[in-house]
Amino acid sequence: MITGIHIASYGKDLKQKDGLITLLEKINEINGIERIRLGSLEPTLITDEFVNRLKNLSKICDHFHLSLQSGCDETLARMNRRYTTQEFEEGTNRLKKAFQHVSLTTDIIVGFPGETEEEFRKTEAFLKQIDFYRMHIFKYSKRKGTKAAEMPNQIPGEIQEERSKILRNLSDENEKRHQEAYLGKEVEVLWEEKEDGFWKGHTTNYILVKMQSEKDLTNQIRKAKITENQKEFLLGTEVE
Repeated sequence: MITGIHIASYGKDLKQKDGLITLLEKINEINGIERIRLGSLEPTLITDEFVNRLKNLSKICDHFHLSLQSGCDETLARMNRRYTTQEFEEGTNRLKKAFQHVSLTTDIIVGFPGETEEEFRKTEAFLKQIDFYRMHIFKYSKRKGTKAAEMPNQIPGEIQEERSKILRNLSDENEKRHQEAYLGKEVEVLWEEKEDGFWKGHTTNYILVKMQSEKDLTNQIRKAKITENQKEFLLGTEVE
C-alpha cells in the first residue's frame, strides 16, 4: 500500500519528475509482492505518460482514489484547487480506457462558502457523469485562521445537510449498481481476516467480499463466486 500526505510528490526532492511511477515499476519487480495499491492521488498526476506506464504493471490494483472536492469549476477556484473539472474528467477517462474493471472513488465537500444552488447542481451532474463507485461526502466546517473561514456567504447547516444527503444517496445508488454487476461472476479476493464466521477481503478494485470457509485463508488470494449483494459487501462462495 503506497500512502502518504501527497504521494504524487515522491522523488521531487531528488529532482525526479517521474519518481512515483518509477518507484511503482521497481516494486512491481519484487518477488513475493502480488498486489500494489495506491493511496489518494492528485488529479494532475493522471497524465498520458503516467497511465501508459501504470497499465503495464501486472501487480497494480485497478482502484484509484482521486481527490475531487467539487464538481464545479467556480467552487474549485475558491478552494484554490489547481485543476478543472475538464482536467479531472480527462484523467478518469485515461484510467477507464487503461483498466477494464477500474473502480474510482473520491472525496467531496458540500457547502463550501459561496456554493450556490446552481454550483451544487453542477457538482451533482458532474458526479453522475464520472460515475464513481463510491464517494466520501463531507460537510464544510469552518476552521479558524483559514481563508475560507473569512469568506462571505457561509452556507447554513441545514442546506449543507440537505446537499450532503443528496450526494450520499447518489453514492449508495452507484455502489449498489456497480456491485450488482458482479453477481454470478468469479473474482479474485485477497482474504484478510475472519470475523463472525466469515472470511473477508477485497478484490483488486477494492470491493469488499465475504465468504464462509473452514480453511485458513489469511493473506491468500483465492477466487469466490459472487452470490449476493449485501450493500456494504458482496457475499460469495468458495471456488475450488
